[in-house]
Amino acid sequence: MLMRKVPGFVPASPWGLRLPHKFLFLLFLSGLVTLCFGALFLLPNSSRLKRLFLAPRTQQPGLEVVAQVAGHPLTREQESPPNPAPAAPAPGEDDPSSQASPHRRKGWPRRTRPTGSREEATVARGSGVVVLRPQEESIRSSFDFNAFRSRLRHPVLGTRGDESMEPQSLVRTQREKIKEMMQFAWQSYKRYAMGKNELRPLTKDGYEGSMFGGLSGATIIDSLDTLHLMELKEEFQEAKAWVEESFHLNVSGEASLFEVNIRYIGGLLSAFYLTGEEVFRIKAIQLGEKLLPAFNTPTGIPKGVVNFKSGSNRSWGWAMAGSSSILAEFGSLHLEFLHLTELSGNQVFAEKVRNIRKVLRKIDKPFGLYPNFLSPVSGNWMQHHVSVGGLGDSFYEYLIKSWLMSAKTDTEAKDMYYEALEAIETHLLNVSPGGLTYIAEWRGGILDHKMGHLACFSGGMIALGAEDAKEEKRAHYRELAAQITKTCHESYARSDTKLGPEAFWFNSGREAVATQMSESYYILRPEVVESYMYLWRQTHNPIYREWGWEVVMALEKYCRTEAGFSGIQDVYSKVPNHDNKQQTFFLAETLKYLYLLFSEDDMLSLEDWVFNTEAHPLPVNHSDSSGRGGG
Repeated sequence: MLMRKVPGFVPASPWGLRLPHKFLFLLFLSGLVTLCFGALFLLPNSSRLKRLFLAPRTQQPGLEVVAQVAGHPLTREQESPPNPAPAAPAPGEDDPSSQASPHRRKGWPRRTRPTGSREEATVARGSGVVVLRPQEESIRSSFDFNAFRSRLRHPVLGTRGDESMEPQSLVRTQREKIKEMMQFAWQSYKRYAMGKNELRPLTKDGYEGSMFGGLSGATIIDSLDTLHLMELKEEFQEAKAWVEESFHLNVSGEASLFEVNIRYIGGLLSAFYLTGEEVFRIKAIQLGEKLLPAFNTPTGIPKGVVNFKSGSNRSWGWAMAGSSSILAEFGSLHLEFLHLTELSGNQVFAEKVRNIRKVLRKIDKPFGLYPNFLSPVSGNWMQHHVSVGGLGDSFYEYLIKSWLMSAKTDTEAKDMYYEALEAIETHLLNVSPGGLTYIAEWRGGILDHKMGHLACFSGGMIALGAEDAKEEKRAHYRELAAQITKTCHESYARSDTKLGPEAFWFNSGREAVATQMSESYYILRPEVVESYMYLWRQTHNPIYREWGWEVVMALEKYCRTEAGFSGIQDVYSKVPNHDNKQQTFFLAETLKYLYLLFSEDDMLSLEDWVFNTEAHPLPVNHSDSSGRGGG
């Protein structure tokens, strides 16, 4: 039948369906398809079917780098936790004047209230037993504490007898005075700032700051081993109880990788090795895991700041416009991270720091020197500024101490140390017209003839490493260590308070003195007395104890306040202007090194222990068989 070509006319389909029927059929068909695919995607247990149609989810950017460097697949600990706590304010928001400083040990964290303690160990008070929660099963370790203690060559606290029966010698009286200073500093902190990061003795309150990502109790963690060493048993138990009950790790701010490592992880590791208390081991490992995202870079060189909430990282804004990592920061992780692997069985910690060593071995070094700024992206030096003081200091320290901590098997660290020391001696070492030996700072071949207080640790470092130098260099290094330490003493002796400035210069006829107010402050730093302690142990020259006692008297006269110890803003004024800060490292380092200076050599013997850059003792890796060797 012929159809007329009339506008709007639609003929029937080949199947004989006219328009209304075709519409109904298509409507039914589309409903059927919708029903089938809805069941496919929305009903439970349909994930396998989804994979037929959906592309796999993309991994979170950057985490694959952590897995690749570590050599094992990602674990849940490396991922951002579900339902994280709210982000902490940006560093410095609660204190407009606070800024991250390029010098170590200057910043402070803000406290972020924990939202719970799911990752914390439940400690049975009084029994010493730590009950692990399910997510902590991976922290179990085969580390044998009793076997470790049996391999030590000396008792931890030395072989001195009952002090109540000991004659009241001058040295014992001096040691007891330093112990009283520690007790006073702790009790003042406990009274006015317990749980805060530091004590402000003038205002009699606590301060949190913005350096530790919301972690609290920095003074407590930093003080644990000093309290134990001085046998302040009641105070140690107070500190331990706070760690058990109140030290929460589920915080969400931005933290300094370096500061958290040397103060918190170093303090916890040391407390465990001295006491065997499991709570310290567990907390150290958990905190170490929270730092791993800092290494998520193309080179494996970590950035200086890690965000505990997101797992992101960044460099300090002042470090070459945020493009660089700092030599003293990424170079001062080796000791602690090897011990984290030792106590956890997790190789990722050791792999991270060994990769840093690998990068530094390969890169070209100008005149054999290590500049302070390195790009974590390209692996290239960003500026040829070399310093044995701030920004560079503890990198060199950790090279020689890695050699010693390995029971002298880490020959790579030994070679790197002596090569670096030779370059420093060639290009940075100077003798002033007045005969003072100092280590200048190097900027692309031009020297700044100054030395920072932080660089004064180098006398002790060079003394510590002299024994293992080439035979023809040993006496030379011992003399060099003594001369540098003498120069640092002069920076103290030439001030009105007999305390040293933050930096001192050698120019315009002035030697070993600060030349501007911004460098005239003293913040209870330990580096000078640290060198006194090492030189005393090496030489037993009484001059080092005399110099140490001068520091004790100056601290008492100018830094002791009604409610703790405080730094001063001008060492050239006999009328002290206090800075209202009792730094945590005053308890961790300054008082500890002074106490050891007036103790026997077998107390924390250097045969058994190395000190991290916060003076936390970590054990030498004596082998099971001979007590020597062992990697």
